[in-house]
Amino acid sequence: MKHTPATTKVLRKSNDAHREGARDARCVSVLSIAGSDSGGGAGIQADLKTFAAFGVHGLTAITAITAQDTRAVLAAQPVTAQQLQSQLEAVAGDFRIGAVKIGMLGSTAAIGIVARFLRQIDAPVVLDPVLVSSSGTNLLPVHAHRLLREQLVPLARLLTPNLPEAAALLERHELADAAATARELLALGAEAVLLKGGHGSADPVVDTLVEAQATHRFRHRRLPFSAHGTGCVLSAAIAAGIATGLPLHGAVQRAERYLQRALRAAYRGGHGAARILATPRCR
Repeated sequence: MKHTPATTKVLRKSNDAHREGARDARCVSVLSIAGSDSGGGAGIQADLKTFAAFGVHGLTAITAITAQDTRAVLAAQPVTAQQLQSQLEAVAGDFRIGAVKIGMLGSTAAIGIVARFLRQIDAPVVLDPVLVSSSGTNLLPVHAHRLLREQLVPLARLLTPNLPEAAALLERHELADAAATARELLALGAEAVLLKGGHGSADPVVDTLVEAQATHRFRHRRLPFSAHGTGCVLSAAIAAGIATGLPLHGAVQRAERYLQRALRAAYRGGHGAARILATPRCR
């Protein structure tokens, strides 16, 4: 879908207001472009709760409607291209977007629309490449992985894959050590990569942040239960930190601490084994 002249005018108006900085009386908002989770544990719902905990206003552009509970994703339906485009135009034309968090995209059409949108605005992007649900359901067609890699990864301030997502992006079955894998991902064009270690078996869990000139590791004790929406909450928390002016390392460090607090207070919301993350106030 091509931008109309009206669309481009709306996006440029938002960019101009964003660049005005201190003269802009609007609060800073964070935009989540992701799918809706009817169970409330992940996706748009988890992102909005996280933004609120960090004290920032949350905006949404819903890419897909999913029917899911604590056990499985039962159905997923992408929204129309026009509906996604309209949501993006609406928020860009009115709000001051301080950061964008991208989660589930669901279709090749969504990737193209979002990539064009991101090139029109001036906001850092945290890309959580949601490819498969924690229960094993494909959330992005395999043939769309290359498009995501080529069109969206180079626009990201931070890419936050887990181990299976990293393998898919690199088209590998076996991965090297975390730092080497993160550097391979960095070569795809993102400014930085946070490779999450939760899907591995090591204890402690190690998340590895790699930037062009630095590597940082965040270690956490592996907890004896699974939880739903950890990647959504972590990436949303990082985006919130960036939007409020934290440097990348500081935003990741704060988000990692927040996620651990949310995990320690996670609760059973349904009959499934996966717990739902609590929403502690950020401090």
